[in-house]
Amino acid sequence: MKLSTKGRYGLRAILDIALNQNTGPVTIHSIAQRQEISDRYLEQLLTSLRKNGLIKSIRGFQGGYILNKEPQDITVGDVIRALEGPIAPVECVDDNRQGLCSRMELCVTRKVWEDLRKTMNEVLDSYTLEDLVRESQKPKEFVYDYCI
Repeated sequence: MKLSTKGRYGLRAILDIALNQNTGPVTIHSIAQRQEISDRYLEQLLTSLRKNGLIKSIRGFQGGYILNKEPQDITVGDVIRALEGPIAPVECVDDNRQGLCSRMELCVTRKVWEDLRKTMNEVLDSYTLEDLVRESQKPKEFVYDYCI
């Protein structure tokens, strides 16, 4: 499974909200500028995140977006599934699409795909927004490049 820009940009956007909501709701325009994502595309991503209960919108002059849950209660897996749908390397192990393949009972390789799906979900669910916020606040190590 290759993540699309939906998943990658959406994760950056919700992390931006987590990092900046302490001063009030975060506007689409401010996220778009910091993350270098178009306002229009970002609006689509935030709509999906809102519909899945991960963020909420605040209307009005001082409006914008805030997290709908605490950062420790939102996993990377939650975000990716909200934007990309079920995480599965092939359709036959997608919980919503099982039964599509007539060879399911005979398929020897299905076990590989099931294990891969399980591992992908476990890894994505092992990281929370709080983990990413903490990581983003660590001082970055300076690396010498020794150019003359």
